Amino acid sequence: MNLARRLTAEAVGTALLLAVVVGSGIMGERLAAGNEAIALLANGLATGCGLFVLITTLAPISGAHFNPAVSLSLAIVREFPWRDVVPYIIAQIAAALAGVVVAHWMFELPAFTASTHLRTGMSQWWSEGVATFGLLLTITLGTRAKPALVPVLVAAYITAAYWFTASTSFANPAVTIARSTTNTFSGIHPGDVHGFIAAQFFGAVAATLFARWLARTPATG
Repeated sequence: MNLARRLTAEAVGTALLLAVVVGSGIMGERLAAGNEAIALLANGLATGCGLFVLITTLAPISGAHFNPAVSLSLAIVREFPWRDVVPYIIAQIAAALAGVVVAHWMFELPAFTASTHLRTGMSQWWSEGVATFGLLLTITLGTRAKPALVPVLVAAYITAAYWFTASTSFANPAVTIARSTTNTFSGIHPGDVHGFIAAQFFGAVAATLFARWLARTPATG
């Protein structure tokens, strides 16, 4: 596939992912009548299902990264060309913002509303590092062991990470930036974005290097 088609697929997938994340958060919050556990359950299940569908259908075209940390990780291990990293990241961030607009308009909300949902502090940053480390480890090792199961593995991991991390597992810089523009259940205060992104990239690089070490074949002879 040429770059234009790959970027289009990557953008559409990322936009739809954000529409799922934000839209299900809004719907879950409205229907849960104040029960945050029910809202989180709805948000997590919808995100996991959406990821499975989007990765399965778009991976053959763009690789279905939908995540700057994934694109960077694959470039580090030379499974993705460095020349395409910046175009992919730009497409991912722009499409993520577009996905927020799509979700907001479905629920008759303004295109963008700055979030007031505070998510900061060491436990939140540590959670994002752990969440992103686990995600990249799942992708990297899953691709080597069972490539056909990667959509299932990623969907299952993210659904679980919604519940076992204090941050509810953003694990994606593009998603984090976009979620700062929605003052709904899934939002994050704009001032907290930088801490999340730093933790996410740290977790991604750590997972990439660790996976490379695990898979290294010892020298013989």
